[in-house]
Amino acid sequence: MINKSAFGTIDGRPIDLYTITFPGKLTASFTNYGGTVTSLKVPDKDQVMEEVTLGFNALDPYLRQSFYLGALVGRYANRIANGVFSIGDQQYHLEKNNGPNHLHGGLVGFDRVVWEVTSMEESSDSVSFTLKYVSKDGEEGYPGNLETQVIYTFTEDSFCISYQATTDKDTIVNLTQHSYFNLSGDFKENILQHELQLDADQFIAVDETSIPLGGLQSVKDTPFDFTQTKQVGKDIASDDVQITRGKGYDHCWVLNGEKTLKLRKVGRLSHPKSGRQMEVFTTEPGIQLYTGNYLDKKNAGKDQLNCDFRMGLCLETQHYPNSPHHTDFPSVILKVGEIYHSETKYQFGIIEQ
Repeated sequence: MINKSAFGTIDGRPIDLYTITFPGKLTASFTNYGGTVTSLKVPDKDQVMEEVTLGFNALDPYLRQSFYLGALVGRYANRIANGVFSIGDQQYHLEKNNGPNHLHGGLVGFDRVVWEVTSMEESSDSVSFTLKYVSKDGEEGYPGNLETQVIYTFTEDSFCISYQATTDKDTIVNLTQHSYFNLSGDFKENILQHELQLDADQFIAVDETSIPLGGLQSVKDTPFDFTQTKQVGKDIASDDVQITRGKGYDHCWVLNGEKTLKLRKVGRLSHPKSGRQMEVFTTEPGIQLYTGNYLDKKNAGKDQLNCDFRMGLCLETQHYPNSPHHTDFPSVILKVGEIYHSETKYQFGIIEQ
């Protein structure tokens, strides 16, 4: 069920690939470089196993790409305006790696570090891996030594992520997983025919640099209304200013209900032709839908297929972008003595007829 193999080296440090197989069900692979999920295969309605994530078969392309394919993202997922935030009277300056802003942890975020796989646990119906990384005080500009633990759990039909972190200095934390999904199993087919439903009555409008304008916007009568299932591509070419700014969807939806300690179902992605579906469960208050608007043919994917424009979409569970600058957004401050905790589950299945 579990296979560990060499995946290359970075500065002499071995990089491993872990492959988990539930025969006829889910098969998954991930590497300790960036905690990156390199492969997820699930059956379609005819029990045909096919790849449903974008990625690469070797380490080197991951070192060269800038799309966070399959990676863990932190310390802060999404953007922070001008790379600056404050805790109390203390101001901190972060790396600016997205125009004038800070994105996904900076130049060397959690997606570009080597995680330590400290344990593996296998039962009759699941396999779990514990990944750990200590982000040093001052790394990418963040305060505090942040001890982060992520548990990946795989079952025959799900991929679950449990995040935990502690700090020795008050800091900010917002972690997510950045896999790109294409449930068609055919990477010559983009994601526009996928159907999506999100339990979200509001979304966060952004400026020209994808920084929140402030406040929450209703999805009603906008291209952002996924309260009822609709095709991802239905309104993606709209002349709505928000669609134009994101070059498609690259926005955070405000999930209905408060952030909780228990998983709740927040959305469903499906592909009618293959019959595959993926339900999303989380404890987080928001979810970023990104429709691969900046992917391009320069990045050859699995089996030499291209990670091309809109060949995959992300459903990144997280806190809201630029939260340190909005007191009305849920807090992302982690204080000394507190424990950051978050959980997300992607549940795969077949569309009910």
